[in-house]
Amino acid sequence: MSEEFEIIAEKREVVGKGSSRRLRRLEDKVPGIIYGGKKKNPQNITVMHKDLLKATENEAFFSHILSLNLDGAKEQVIVKDMQRHPAKPKILHVDFQRVSKDVAIHIHVPLHFINEDTCVGVKKQGGAISHTMSEVEVSCLPGDLPEYIEVDMLKVEIDQIVHLSDLALPKGVEIIALTQGEDHDLPVVAVHTPKKVVEEEEETTSAEVPTVGDKDEDKAEESDED
Repeated sequence: MSEEFEIIAEKREVVGKGSSRRLRRLEDKVPGIIYGGKKKNPQNITVMHKDLLKATENEAFFSHILSLNLDGAKEQVIVKDMQRHPAKPKILHVDFQRVSKDVAIHIHVPLHFINEDTCVGVKKQGGAISHTMSEVEVSCLPGDLPEYIEVDMLKVEIDQIVHLSDLALPKGVEIIALTQGEDHDLPVVAVHTPKKVVEEEEETTSAEVPTVGDKDEDKAEESDED
């Protein structure tokens, strides 16, 4: 992995809603927790808001093993949950999970779509790309964690759907949904016929097919001529 992230944290002894509000308002800190790991207890922590917010601006932050410096002691963690303010650029709470090199982790990894401009279904067949996923949850050992998963759109044709099972995964990585059965092989991206083209084709078809009334009028005209 090319990116490296270090989070500076402090232990938090006082907990509760009132304490959390004071931390956010008066000290510009984010309350959080670290959990997981063999024979290790959960630990309440605080992180400087400005540092955490800046780190989250990088997409890779959420799919990396992070180095968390807790009062001078470093631990390897991943982000498991983050609560944000619904209207403001503020982080309200963050959960970190400890990781061990020999224990598989579950984590969401972003999807990077490549060759969209040269996609056969778009460039040659006039289709439009429609995304249904931007990330996927995977299981792997920390050392096998990819920064992202590429979805190559080059050979995708019009009206073709790319499913989870079509993705090329790095060694040691599996998609959690696919371990739950064929019904969970969900669509990731597709190339559709543009709506306007479909509507025009439907209009053309309806115009070419005479209605019952038209047929009756034609018969009536033929009878009058006879």
